[in-house]
Amino acid sequence: MRIKLTFIITILFYTTQITAQVEPVKTDTLREVIITSTRIDLPFKENSRTIDIISSEDIKKSAATNLADLLQQVAGVDIRRRGTAGSQADLFIRGGGFDQTLLLIDGIKMDDAQTGHHSMNAALPIEVIERIEIIKGPAARVYGQNAFTGAINIVTKKELKNSISAKLETGSFGQLNAGVTVGANLENSSHIVHVDKMTSAGYRHNTDYDNSNYFIKSVFNKSRQAIEMISTFQERKFGANGFYARASATEQYEETQNSVLAFATTFNSEKLTVKPRVYWKRNQDMYVYLRNDPTVYRNLHISNKIGAEVNASLQSNLGVTGFGVDLAKVYIKSNNLGNHNRLMTTLFLEHRFKLLNETLDITPGVAVTYFSDFEFYAFPGLDVGLKLTDDLKVYGNIGYTYRIPTYTDLYYNDSSTVGNADLEVEEALSQEIGLKYFSERFTGSVAAYNRNSKNLIDFIRPDTDTDIYAATNIAEVNTKGIETNIAYHFNLNNYKQTLAVGYNFLDDDILDQNKDLSRYSLNTLKHHFTTRLSTQLFKNVSQNIIYKHAERTTGDSYNVWDASLAVNLKQLEFTLTANNIFNADYIEAGFVPMPPSNVLFGLRYNFK
Repeated sequence: MRIKLTFIITILFYTTQITAQVEPVKTDTLREVIITSTRIDLPFKENSRTIDIISSEDIKKSAATNLADLLQQVAGVDIRRRGTAGSQADLFIRGGGFDQTLLLIDGIKMDDAQTGHHSMNAALPIEVIERIEIIKGPAARVYGQNAFTGAINIVTKKELKNSISAKLETGSFGQLNAGVTVGANLENSSHIVHVDKMTSAGYRHNTDYDNSNYFIKSVFNKSRQAIEMISTFQERKFGANGFYARASATEQYEETQNSVLAFATTFNSEKLTVKPRVYWKRNQDMYVYLRNDPTVYRNLHISNKIGAEVNASLQSNLGVTGFGVDLAKVYIKSNNLGNHNRLMTTLFLEHRFKLLNETLDITPGVAVTYFSDFEFYAFPGLDVGLKLTDDLKVYGNIGYTYRIPTYTDLYYNDSSTVGNADLEVEEALSQEIGLKYFSERFTGSVAAYNRNSKNLIDFIRPDTDTDIYAATNIAEVNTKGIETNIAYHFNLNNYKQTLAVGYNFLDDDILDQNKDLSRYSLNTLKHHFTTRLSTQLFKNVSQNIIYKHAERTTGDSYNVWDASLAVNLKQLEFTLTANNIFNADYIEAGFVPMPPSNVLFGLRYNFK
């Protein structure tokens, strides 16, 4: 079982109870988990890419209160937070930019035409997440635009038994969180409804927040042709002290809204599976430079994306063929960026061959995309895997990947920033080789990767005599690294214990080209080490300890310890979470210091 997350306790997200009976050591059968975010559905163990799974069990033991904190415990995933409770966080994989990682919800692409800063606005409450699939490396041939360095797919729960679970939390900085999750499993339909609110007075001046999450997932017509509906709405209102511009900009304020509505179904025959989907995604971003006087400077951006896609897989004597088409149109209305629209059409094709008594798998594929305001782009790739034993596999992949500029890259202008309408498309050729091992008590993996990029987009100062950053294509950047993850499950006092360790080393030559001038690229993680010890020493008590070490390419480094404790008494659960126990002083992004030591107390009640 692949575990590597923050450990702050299962405080608020226990919709099920830890069993009181003594259980033998066993792992979640991740080897049997089907990776559903691709056209060719494959068991986790059979995949020939670097894929991390955060299981529902991992999520319970993470004690994280939001997705940003959860993902921060995965080696190779860099979450740079400006605010707390997921108010504003950027998502990076293996040194890529925040515009270069694609976030998906049940396979629905959450990319935003305005800016990748909004990717995490779509983050769902942890209570409704079944697992998270993290695909590292080039993924453009599988997902298309924005999957430059990887993709993260949030898989929501299929259904909950008839149940109601309520939580209430309070802690440092005036934190007050409350939420309700309801499950209804009816004769011909099932429904999951979740509502929560998270508020805080802030850990320093103008860092307060008021965040709300609404989620509905329904399956209709279960007895015949089931139709699945997902509807989400997230609203964030937060003080943005030093988030953007400069450290002296202490009075900034921002409000964001993100919503998704999608319908999907699946048609199955003996050899053919077809999965059509239609969806609508909306994002709204309102920013003011002076919170108490919006007339000084105010931006309002509203983007909409309407899409339809059909993905299919066909079984034959030659293997499995995956193919699909994705059509989407995006619109943006902005007082700064202007009004624009873009039509995107992508065709996907891949085929998986199994040779040598099914010990060798070879999967070539290609994605061809047309953008109405750019041109056609074709990006091929190849995955190869060789099963050495039932538990040991060596694999490799190579592929081209790309990203078109966002509207912020192209058109944004203010007193310190200048867009560039002549930007070229980012491109890269990535290669990777790795080794995976699975057993009941031990899982491990190691991978080495290389990425040769050209035309990377960053906001840089043309010279040191100006404070104006201009959107620019950087000529060429080489990124290479190595990553390893190990999890060991053992039995102590007849209770299951887990020790998980992850490490990622990354090196690139961007400093040689862009020293002291870049706004975003120079802050990548050179060393990233995560470890978690999850223990249960008594019948109804469990505890977790998490340690994170980070060293960035600029030389900044920090160590952060978190811990959590959970006590279960039948339908009632008490939790205690301690973050940044040793009061580390550190910054993840921009000019924003992260919170000092803090605690959160929680109570959850499961109604039967």
